[in-house]
Amino acid sequence: MNSHAVPEQPPRRPAAVDDAGITSGSLARRLGISPTTLRSWDQRYRLGPAQRDHGRHRRWSPRDVAMIEDMCRLTASGIPPAEAARVAKERAGAVAQHGEATETAMSASTAPVPPQSHGPGTSFLQMGLVRTECRGLARAALRLDSDAVQQQLDAFVRHHGVITAWEELMMPTLHAVGRKWESAGDRYVEVEHLLSWHVSTTLRNAQFLLDSPQTSRNAPRVLLACVPGEQHTLPLEALHAALLHVGRPARMLGAAVPADALVATVRRTGPAAIVLWSQTRSLASTPLAAHLQRAAWGLKGARQQPALHLAGPGWRGTVIDGSVQPGGLREAVALLEPELCG
Repeated sequence: MNSHAVPEQPPRRPAAVDDAGITSGSLARRLGISPTTLRSWDQRYRLGPAQRDHGRHRRWSPRDVAMIEDMCRLTASGIPPAEAARVAKERAGAVAQHGEATETAMSASTAPVPPQSHGPGTSFLQMGLVRTECRGLARAALRLDSDAVQQQLDAFVRHHGVITAWEELMMPTLHAVGRKWESAGDRYVEVEHLLSWHVSTTLRNAQFLLDSPQTSRNAPRVLLACVPGEQHTLPLEALHAALLHVGRPARMLGAAVPADALVATVRRTGPAAIVLWSQTRSLASTPLAAHLQRAAWGLKGARQQPALHLAGPGWRGTVIDGSVQPGGLREAVALLEPELCG
C-alpha cells in the first residue's frame, strides 16, 4: 500500500457551536455517527471533551467538535483510526496552544502519515487485505456519510478508471458490507442500500468523470440485460461504463427484463453482442439463452446473429454451444472489443 498524505484541511472552529458546547447525542447526529462510536473513540484514543463536567452529560466545545470532525475526515480517507486519532489530537493541541497562526501554518503542511498494518480488528468491517481506500469508503458508508462516499468513489474512478475501481474498490467494499448485513440480521441494510446507490451513480457518471470518447450512433451496440426476475444490475452497470470508456457503444436494459421484451429488442436493434446477467442459478434461464443464441436479425439473405455472453455466477455449469462466459469485468471488455471493431 502507498502511504497517504494527511488531508490539508486543519480542524477549524465551527461557527454553529457556541462556547457552552453540545451534547454527545447532538454531536453524533451532526456528524452522522453513533454515540457508541464517540464513546469508543474516547475510551480507545482519548478523543473526548477537554473539559468534563461532574454531571451525567458531557459537553463538547467548538474545539472538541473540530477535533472529531477532523477524525471523521481522516478515517473517511482510509487512514487507520489509531493513526487518525493521533493526528487529530496533535492538530487540536497545536491550535489550542498556538492559536490561529499555527492553524494557518498547518493548512500548508503536507506531512505524510506512515502506513500502518491492517489487522482484522483495524476496521469495523472484516475486509482482509484490501486497498486503504476500501476501508475509508466502508467507514464513510457505515456513517451514512453520502457526501464522503460519493466524493471517494468519483475521485477513485477519475484516477484509476472504471475497471480498477470496480475490481479493487467497489466490489470489495460491497462484499464486506453485504457480509456484515448477512451476519447481523436486518441491521446495516441501509448501509448497503446507500453504498449501492452511490456506486451506481458513479458508474453512470463515469463517462463524464473520465471524459470518455464519443461513440458512433450507427455502430452495432452491445445489448446488456438481466434475466427475468434478476434485480442485481451493478455488474452490468460497471460493464456499461467500461465499454463507453473504451468507445464501445452499448445499450442497457437493466433489471428483470421480460423474455419477450428482450427478444423483441434484439430483433429491433440488431446488437453485435448480448450480455445476459444472472446472479443466481435459479434465475439463469437456459431456454432463454438458447433462444437468444439462435436469434437472427436483418434482411433475408443477409441475416446476422449476435454473439451471446452469459455473465454472472448464475450461469456456472451451463453449457450452450456458441456462447461465451467471461470470468469478470476485465475479461468481458476484452472479449467485446474485437467483436465491435469488426
